[in-house]
Amino acid sequence: MDNNKWPEVGEFVVCEVKNVTDFGAYTTLEEYNGKEGFIHISEIRAGWVKYVRDYVKEGQKIVCKVLNVDTTRRHIDLSLKDVNEHQKRAKIQDWKNEQKATKWLQFVAEESKLDEKKLQKLENTLFDEFGSNYAAFEEAAIQGENAFEDVKISKKVAANIVKLAQENIKLPYVEIAGYVDLTNNAPNGIELIRMALEEANNVDRDDVRLNITYTGAPRYRIQVIAPDYKVAEAVLKKSAETAIDKIQQLGGKGVFHRHIEAARS
Repeated sequence: MDNNKWPEVGEFVVCEVKNVTDFGAYTTLEEYNGKEGFIHISEIRAGWVKYVRDYVKEGQKIVCKVLNVDTTRRHIDLSLKDVNEHQKRAKIQDWKNEQKATKWLQFVAEESKLDEKKLQKLENTLFDEFGSNYAAFEEAAIQGENAFEDVKISKKVAANIVKLAQENIKLPYVEIAGYVDLTNNAPNGIELIRMALEEANNVDRDDVRLNITYTGAPRYRIQVIAPDYKVAEAVLKKSAETAIDKIQQLGGKGVFHRHIEAARS
């Protein structure tokens, strides 16, 4: 992450305790290049605290909430008591994911022949576009190179990110399929069917993969891969309806047949 970036008030951050005193604890923020933060004794836990060291110790990794940021004094006020267990677990997982993404970007830099300056620029670009580097890899795992269609990175870099993402990120998803029988007796019937299928294939979402393949006249298979069945069913239904509506507008006929395939995870 850019050395000039600071956390925002209300953000959860991973910290390492560096020094425990009678009135609080000094920490360094793992995700912000070791910027220093301070937890006042009143922010250690709810209720009265006699000894700070009973709750935090040097070298301990903790999750804190940012209360105040003073960039001129380079000072960050933190709270430990304002973080519940769910927030702590979620933040630690996010942090671990970002560490993975940082390592993967090193591999991308090696494969793409990027120097340190270009790697830093890539990291900043992905952070600005996706909110985190790991999120960029997640999108790459789902969408492939389409995830970077509007992102200012080279095709080679995008391809290397996609390769690493799909090798390392196993996203939970379900896979379902259905079939449409499309017929049109016009002289250019094949072209009209192709037009209907093209419209059906445009029914898509960022988190969904949609594939339409020919299985033998007059049948076409619509495969949908999505995060859950509700989304998958909606996309499958919409895609099939689009194909049928279009072919009927063009003077043909269409019938939908539902078929369920095994869920994957």
